Amino acid sequence: MTKAAELAKMGEVITNSQIGGRRNIIINGSASVNQRGDSTGVTADGYYGPDRWAYKTEGEETVSISQASDGPDGFANSYKVEVTTADSTIAADDYARVETRLEGQNLQHLKYGASGAESITLSFYVKSSVTGTYALGFYSADGSRNIGSTYTISSANTWEYKTLTFAGDTSGTINDDNGEALRIWFLLSAGSNFTSSDNTSWAGYSDSRVAYGHTTNVIGTSSATWQITGVQLEVGEQATPFEHRSFGEELALCQRYYQKITGSDSIYVATTTEGISRINGMWTTTMRSTPTSTIDSGWNVANLNNMYQAYNSSGTSTFPNITADSEL
Repeated sequence: MTKAAELAKMGEVITNSQIGGRRNIIINGSASVNQRGDSTGVTADGYYGPDRWAYKTEGEETVSISQASDGPDGFANSYKVEVTTADSTIAADDYARVETRLEGQNLQHLKYGASGAESITLSFYVKSSVTGTYALGFYSADGSRNIGSTYTISSANTWEYKTLTFAGDTSGTINDDNGEALRIWFLLSAGSNFTSSDNTSWAGYSDSRVAYGHTTNVIGTSSATWQITGVQLEVGEQATPFEHRSFGEELALCQRYYQKITGSDSIYVATTTEGISRINGMWTTTMRSTPTSTIDSGWNVANLNNMYQAYNSSGTSTFPNITADSEL
């Protein structure tokens, strides 16, 4: 084999295997981490089910969101939306979508705002009971700009692989901070206010550019489902095989945004002579920002990005349940 052939073969290996990791910018793209647990009766915006994925709606539907034990070959889980109460009439300003948000300091290599802004490629596996054309898009929060495209689900209840490439935004900006820089959304329904303007190039955000080309209405049918897994966003114009990270790595990445500490009766909490119980603890991972926390009744909690202090006045020795949220 000639030297040129050897180099070509090496390039093929790097492109088509797991060699050259840390390509995937998405966190929990395989829906393997589910700290919050599944949710039923969802009617409002929020993070439900698998970590780092939010459900956003302006419709009248009710859905269940879960970590499904279902995926294409090589994937044990997926993020699943199931309609329990349909909204068959979509008003002009109605929509439903699934989205994830990315920190600016993790995206500096995209070079937005420069002439050499990098193209990005999004790939994923999707399955739905509703066939048709779906919109997806990117929203650049720092510059209030967006771009979008569509994909087609051809066969109901069948895993299909999709890949789309988007030009870099030479007129945009991504701040080097811990704020939201880029949002990726997958539309499940969209009223006419969101579908009227071409969004296939980067431009200033407007509602009319959110879901150009979208024609389906998943939430319009009771028991309809939509699932996604293997979501990968990477620099360049070619999709590569999904970057599988260990569960421990994926969990640590998710815990920057949300952590759940489960209480245990076997953990003793020291009490002072005044009968006040106190716990000083470190978050498993330094959080993106000072989190908003919830704690069991009777307890109070104070937070920093890397630690917490919990206390109560009853002198209990039972460790409380604590959640900490610093989502974008």
